[in-house]
Amino acid sequence: MALAADKKASDIVLLDVRGQTTMTDYFVICSGASDRQLNAIADDLDADRDALMTANRKDLEAGRQKGLDAALLDRLELNASRIDAMIEGLRQIAGLPDPVGEIFDMNYRPSGIQVGRMRVPLGVVGIITAVRQYSIIERDGVPKPAIRLLA
Repeated sequence: MALAADKKASDIVLLDVRGQTTMTDYFVICSGASDRQLNAIADDLDADRDALMTANRKDLEAGRQKGLDAALLDRLELNASRIDAMIEGLRQIAGLPDPVGEIFDMNYRPSGIQVGRMRVPLGVVGIITAVRQYSIIERDGVPKPAIRLLA
């Protein structure tokens, strides 16, 4: 939660999911300025890349010892090019214009009033991810109103 607060998040909620999933112990749900948060995640990935790859090598070795298929191990591998792709993807999303609040399709009704449509955040409806460590970053970068997973 300190990391989320440090990244200027607001409305922070911590969900304890130990025993319900092996993916993580906690989910941190928060909101904030998406572009700033996406760039902060990219910065942290870049700064922690060596530690991430070292931990991933240990996970891959444990998977090999348990007899995981080579194709699955490949999908789970984090290497420099995959981390670079995650960072680039987050920065590209952060650079997109935020559509929230955009008013469009303005028309005058016969009564003389002007009506139109405004883009509003929907949030996350549902997520299905593949078994790839880097899919978490791809998934987290998608919605502009941020829901972040901190493992």
